[in-house]
Amino acid sequence: MYEEAALSRLESGLRGSLTEWRLGPEAPLRLLAISENATFLAETDRGARVVLRVHRPNYHCSDEIRSELAWIEALRANGVAETPAPLRAKNGDLLGGFEDGGRWRNVTAFEFMSGEQPEPGAQLVPWFRSLGRVTARLHHHARKWRPPVRFARKTWDFDAMLGDRPLWGDWRDGLGLDREGRDVLHRAADLLRRRLRAYGASPERFGLIHGDLRLANLLVDGDRLGVIDFDDCGFSWFLYDFAAAVSFMEHEPFIPELEDAWLSGYAEVAPISAEDRAMMPTFLLLRRILLTAWVASHSETPTAQALGVRYTDGSVELAESYLLQCPEDARARSLSTATC
Repeated sequence: MYEEAALSRLESGLRGSLTEWRLGPEAPLRLLAISENATFLAETDRGARVVLRVHRPNYHCSDEIRSELAWIEALRANGVAETPAPLRAKNGDLLGGFEDGGRWRNVTAFEFMSGEQPEPGAQLVPWFRSLGRVTARLHHHARKWRPPVRFARKTWDFDAMLGDRPLWGDWRDGLGLDREGRDVLHRAADLLRRRLRAYGASPERFGLIHGDLRLANLLVDGDRLGVIDFDDCGFSWFLYDFAAAVSFMEHEPFIPELEDAWLSGYAEVAPISAEDRAMMPTFLLLRRILLTAWVASHSETPTAQALGVRYTDGSVELAESYLLQCPEDARARSLSTATC
């Protein structure tokens, strides 16, 4: 999917379906990003811009993609978040596609949203306060919303992340992970499991979330914070949305400032209990180890190649720090039977 020939084939297939979206077959087409999916920018003959997403095969089924779009439309209808509108094809459907080497590739289209990805650093603090407010509104909507029939999105619980049915690969296959590092992550994963079980998955704590509010999926334009790419939305712990927001920079010294700002913004919209706040490091490490598995299972992607072994090493360091701060782990190691 990431080789030049494959990308050229994708572009050719997409170009053949442009008329579905009221675009001329010769419309300018440019690759914007490629990760789970390939995203292209097209222009109409009147200068309007359309974002086209070619979905990765064997990841989301048609019902799951339609469900994502249904939530986006509901969020827009209720003014919950600034996010681009899904566009309907000429036949009125939100889902199009094309044949690619004997496989069907689903395609979705969205309005173009202006803005730039915010740069990492302490200057993110005001934006994370805004992001906290936006996230709280998303969660409030998810708790009250009645999804349509056949609504289907993946469940991101512990087993789907680090357990017996990992959706993004096994963390034990982390790039460059040695036996000592594997032992550290194993003890950390066991502790994460116990803490998450104790925290629970009641409707007030676990529900439909965006799941990937990282910087690449935020667009800043003036004082507007736009949210894009609901491709990983699904059912998980609400506070996991913060951990996803600091993806790939969990080790940076400014993360505590971002956490404080996010919690402050969130609390302006919805309450955050002391127990919720105490779980923030757990969700951060949960996401970090999950991404360690993702980097290994998606090693062909530009993002994974840029991160490499050093991301795994950083994950081990963060897990060691987490374990040192956890008296439950010390008790578990000495007694072999303790649970959090």
